[in-house]
Amino acid sequence: MQKQINIKNKKAKFQYEILDKYTAGIVLTGTEIKSIRNSKASIAESFCEFNEQGELFVINMTIEEYLYGTYYNHKPKAERKLLLNKRELKKLEKEVKNTGLTIVPLRLFINEKGLAKLVIALARGKKLYDKRETIKDRENKVRLDRIKKSF
Repeated sequence: MQKQINIKNKKAKFQYEILDKYTAGIVLTGTEIKSIRNSKASIAESFCEFNEQGELFVINMTIEEYLYGTYYNHKPKAERKLLLNKRELKKLEKEVKNTGLTIVPLRLFINEKGLAKLVIALARGKKLYDKRETIKDRENKVRLDRIKKSF
């Protein structure tokens, strides 16, 4: 039994208001999937973009080079194609172009079949006052938990 791979983008929920979530497959090479299985990937500063043909790509996702890969190794910050249904792609492209929303990756995981999947979200950027509100809510929750624990 292999260990569970679950790489998260912790900043995404703080910087963006999440509107809708999708699970997409990723087109990877052999050394890329091996690095992901060793938890050598990061989606912290990545985002998704459409190209001219209407295909969705994840940009700025870092997958470290595979330790035992020779000249077949991959580039760490290459653009990687995401796989979704045509209906989902058209809906996302329309939302991004018309309303100015962003597509951000939230979580990278390997499913039970051994395939790498990326949970992406249609998101709207938060303003500074929204971020302050989030911080205030989090601090109030911590205070409340401390009070409950003392009784």
